[in-house]
This record gives sequence, structure tokens and C-alpha cells, in this order.
Amino acid sequence: MMKPIYLDNQATTPLAPEVFDAMLPWLKDNFGNPHSPHVIGRRAAAAVEVARDQVAGLLPKNGRVIFTGSATEAINLAFGSARTMAGQGRDQIAVIDTEHAAVRDTALWYGTQGFDSRLLPVGRDGLVDLEELASCLGSKTALVGAMLVNNEIGVIQPVEQITDMAHRAGALMLCDAVQGFGRVDIPQHADLIALSGHKIYGPKGIGALWVRDGIDLPPLIHGGGQEQGIRSGTLSPALCAGLGVAAQICAERHQQDKTHIAGLATRAQSLFGDWTVNGSLHQRYAGNLNIRRDGLDIARLMSDVRGVAFSAGSACASGSGRPSHVLAALGLEPAQIKSSIRLGFGRYNSIEEVEQAAQLINQAAENQLS
Repeated sequence: MMKPIYLDNQATTPLAPEVFDAMLPWLKDNFGNPHSPHVIGRRAAAAVEVARDQVAGLLPKNGRVIFTGSATEAINLAFGSARTMAGQGRDQIAVIDTEHAAVRDTALWYGTQGFDSRLLPVGRDGLVDLEELASCLGSKTALVGAMLVNNEIGVIQPVEQITDMAHRAGALMLCDAVQGFGRVDIPQHADLIALSGHKIYGPKGIGALWVRDGIDLPPLIHGGGQEQGIRSGTLSPALCAGLGVAAQICAERHQQDKTHIAGLATRAQSLFGDWTVNGSLHQRYAGNLNIRRDGLDIARLMSDVRGVAFSAGSACASGSGRPSHVLAALGLEPAQIKSSIRLGFGRYNSIEEVEQAAQLINQAAENQLS
């Protein structure tokens, strides 16, 4: 059986060969616990700190990097800042309605714990309604959450502008940069920034939270006090090294990757002329193409097109049975949501793969609609 063409780079990315090579020694001979005081442990600890510096190289300078087991954990850790702010009389949390479930569902959970959690609406283009945001923010606002690049539709939110508005209200700003880290410019004035290893050709099972200097967070995981006393648990030098090298490669290949992916996106858009793009046509990350064609049954389409790995939405919600809350927030009808697909282009895709995938998907669509 031939290997499918992989166009689901928003769900996860293949491990970069350089990342695999960097991880391997820490999985074999250099097996030390980075929290041990002996020479083997200190060697592992040094590898962790090298990785921390590599990740920090793509982030603002006035903060620290905390390693976590995932971006979801990083986001939950960041939400602890709202508990701290509650002691100052601030109990409101405001996040964009199209946020990833890691942010959106966490905000809604906080709403069951005495906080006033608000979901901010977006327009048909997927961009937040800034007037609605302005009317929401005030002296009670503790935390504002905005995604840099939306995982389902690729829309780039005006995070710096949102951050300015949050700060004027005295609130902290959390940016989920999982889909943007290493790909687009990171907002320089956010207070908390979450990222993930496996979205940037690094390993699964590791993420990080960048925290601006001066912000204190309560521990999310209690125990031995590892990782700056905030995130207890033994760090994996292999995973840390993998994330670090993945971040370094993103920095080194930034323009090369950007040009390559833009070329793939341009070619793909020309091949899907009968489809409608969901979300902004201009304020978006080129590697994400979310499109729909009225009348299609996407579940059937995905079954028919076994030669292409693509998505009908977020991989994190694919088994939930829930329709996409992102597409619903854009005002799409249920039938339109069910006729939408997401194509994700990455570093290791080729023009030939995009062309072949488009041919397979379009042919299956024509067969279904005829």
C-alpha cells in the first residue's frame, strides 16, 4: 500500500531528521536524570538549558521558558495567573470564540469556578470584533486570550493590538502561539505565550510556556518542585533537546520555509477554484487552507480519498462528534461546516504532492456531486 500524501501539518508535523539525531544520544547512553547532582545528571541538565536557550531565541527577551508536557498543559499553567489576579478583585476572563479547545474549554471551566468567562465573537473572516472586545474589557478583567494563528482556518489575529487593549484595562495577555511559533512573528508584548514541539517538526510530549518577567504563577503540578518550582516532574532531556533543535531550525530556515509554503499554498488555491475559502483571504498563515464546497459529504470524501491525509477540522476534536465551533463562529450553516476540509502544507511537502492531492480530492468531489 502506498504511503498517503500528508497534508495535515496543523494536526502534527513529521520529525525533522536533525531533531531525531539530536534526541538519540539522550535516549541511549546519556540517560541521566537532569535533576541529579552527579556528573551524568549535570550533563543532562546542561542539555536542557541549551534547549531552553534555543526555544527562547524565538521569543521576547524579557521572560523565561518553562518546559511542559504539552501546549495544553502550558495553557492550563498560564490560566493560573487568573487565580492570582482574582486576589486583586479581577475575576473576568475573555477569550476569542474561535480559540483552540485548550484555551476555550479551560476558560469555560473557570466560568464554573466563580469567574466571569466571556467568549468574544468574530466576523465572517474569523477576526475578532475589536469593538466587542473593547466593550468587554474593564477593571474586572484578569486575563485575555487570543490565538496567534488559528489551527482550523489559519487566520492571524491582531494579537499586538489585542494585547495593548488588555494592558490598558490592567489585564494579562495569553497568546496561544502553537500554530505560529517558528512560522510567523511572535507578539512582543504578550505576557504568556504557549507553544508545542510537534507542530514545528519536533517531538510529541513536550511544550513550553513563556512567562514575562515579574509574573508569578501558582504551581499546576505539585511534587518535587522541579522546573522552577512551578511544574513538578522529571524533565526528559531527549524531548527538551528535540524541541530546542526544532526551534533553532525554524529560526535558521524561516525565510526558506516561508517561501516554500507560500508557493505550495498559491498552487493549491489555483487548483481548488470551485471551492470557497473559510476565513480571511489575506490575514492568514499560508500553510493552512480551509475550504468548502457546498453539497459535499466530507466524511464520505475522506473515505474515498485514501491517498491523501487531510482533515475536516481540529484533530483534537475529531472524535468528539461536535461540529467545528470555529466554523460555527464564522456564521457557517451546519451543511457548510460539514462540507469543509482543511489542508495543511509543510516543510517536507512538494508541489507535485499538492497537485496530485488536488487531483484526487477534486475527482472524488466531482464523483460525489455528479
